[in-house]
Amino acid sequence: MTSAQVLTAAQMRAAEQALFDAGVSVSALMEIAAGGAAEWVRRVAAGRAVTVLCGPGNNGGDGYVIARLLREAGNAVSVIAPLDSTTDAAREARARWNGPVATAGGGAAGDVFVDCLFGSGLSRPLVPEHALMLRDLAARHRYRVAVDLPSGIATDSGALLNDRLPAYDLTLALGAWKLAHWSLPGRALMGQMRCVPIGIGAVEGAAQLVERPSIPAPARDSHKYRRGLLGIVAGAMPGASLLAASAAQGAGAGYVRLLAEAADPRTPPDVVSDTAPLEQALADPRMAAVLVGPGLGRDAAAAMRLTAALAASRALVVDADALMLLGPAMLRQGQPLLATPHDGELAALCRSFGVIAEGRRARALALARTSGMMVLAKGPDSCVASPDGRLALAPPASSWLSVAGTGDVLAGIAASRMATGDDPFTAACAALWLHGEAARRAGAAFSPTQLAQRVPEALAACG
Repeated sequence: MTSAQVLTAAQMRAAEQALFDAGVSVSALMEIAAGGAAEWVRRVAAGRAVTVLCGPGNNGGDGYVIARLLREAGNAVSVIAPLDSTTDAAREARARWNGPVATAGGGAAGDVFVDCLFGSGLSRPLVPEHALMLRDLAARHRYRVAVDLPSGIATDSGALLNDRLPAYDLTLALGAWKLAHWSLPGRALMGQMRCVPIGIGAVEGAAQLVERPSIPAPARDSHKYRRGLLGIVAGAMPGASLLAASAAQGAGAGYVRLLAEAADPRTPPDVVSDTAPLEQALADPRMAAVLVGPGLGRDAAAAMRLTAALAASRALVVDADALMLLGPAMLRQGQPLLATPHDGELAALCRSFGVIAEGRRARALALARTSGMMVLAKGPDSCVASPDGRLALAPPASSWLSVAGTGDVLAGIAASRMATGDDPFTAACAALWLHGEAARRAGAAFSPTQLAQRVPEALAACG
């Protein structure tokens, strides 16, 4: 779906060029984009006064079109432009506005402020006078709208290019989502976000936004093995593997088996414990997937259990402690493997595999490419990176997830989805959505056990 694609600044320019090559003029495309944005502003303004800040480029041209359309709709509109228009389309839009244009903010105040100073493509800080004007105008308006991107945020990283940038109530992405829309710290300033379509087609190599998966109910003739047998390798701290097992039971697998060295009285009656030697337990031909890592430990015994899990050649999720033990020589070519590191584990894996990159997304992509593993890099803006270059970005999830044990729940969900037959990329994306939805349903200050208990409700929402 093109509505779910997330573009770099270069990909967006190429996508717009494809429309121009097909015969759409720059001005006509500006009318389409700004027209869609103006309708959103008109609705939120509800007849109130609007101030539009226009920049010199085509983002400023969008601002002039928005101002004209709002004036035609009956809104009182003020336009401020500290710089002259520098593109033909922006100059044409300014001429069609045909109204007063102030060059300074002065005493401008009103109900709704629309930032069209600079949109996507910005890579350098705003000059001090423009940054001051932006902050001042935003502070003097009750509701703030950014068109395409808030000025001062880098398109491809979400980095804040200036200090003390204002926060917005609404950000209107023009044509397609950009990487910054789903990347911290910039995303935190954007408020609600809406995408205004302009006819952009599918872009090869574009990142995708993680969306609600479609997960049908099991077939009428299903049984526990057909739905998927998942083995969870227990270790020194069995509580983590029990959390993962609870989450896995709610995420679709038909049978969750704890592969433990000894029986644990805390194991719930609906979780089967297999205390046979690990190699023997993993040899069950009905086992569809294996999870190793939660509570595993990092000693020699843990390393041996990880080695056994890798040698079983099952679809495998590697999490937590196992990630700190994993090395390049341990991987088996062609084995479906999903790694689920947080930032510290991701940094350790990059050192182990000789990967040099900056930032969670770049590290995940480079690690996936180098190792052949699928990588779910978890954090406040999680992503899934594939060895073939595919990238999926997770929408914001509840900040209440920042508690010990929720990573074990995520690993259990992902392993459960792989046990049902999902490939690692599909399983990782589904797990991120289910994890976030379970957190939303759990409310505030939940425990990881309470989070796991909400997973079946999240799964039911995918039918």
